[in-house]
Amino acid sequence: MSETNPTPAGSSDPSSRGGSELPSPVAVAEDALRRADRAFDGLTRTLGHGSSPRGELKLLDDVDLDVRIELGRTRMLVEDVLRLGPDSVVELDKAAGDPVDIYVNGRHIARGEVLVVNENFCVRVSEILEPLGGHPGAA
Repeated sequence: MSETNPTPAGSSDPSSRGGSELPSPVAVAEDALRRADRAFDGLTRTLGHGSSPRGELKLLDDVDLDVRIELGRTRMLVEDVLRLGPDSVVELDKAAGDPVDIYVNGRHIARGEVLVVNENFCVRVSEILEPLGGHPGAA
């Protein structure tokens, strides 16, 4: 199976910049996250000044975001990680039923509860955290 390195939308062909190497998928993803962060920050500032929320949000409809749900954390020694195998159990710092943390682009934005719907795991958002900086009009 061969891999292809996508070129981000709106960027020029890397060969036109003097190099013949395509950007790595990680570099493309990091660039997209930086652009999404800038767009989110600009939107937050704009919404704080009375603009139409739906019109502004429409501009972001096709922006990909990195969403992570964290069940819990633990610290392990390298030797313990190397011993992991099928049927290993890793204890986390949260109890069953505790809220899970929801992160978007590395920012802790909400908490939720784990559910099972049609045999699939899902998370119901139960609390939206106060935005950093407390921008007025931000959710």
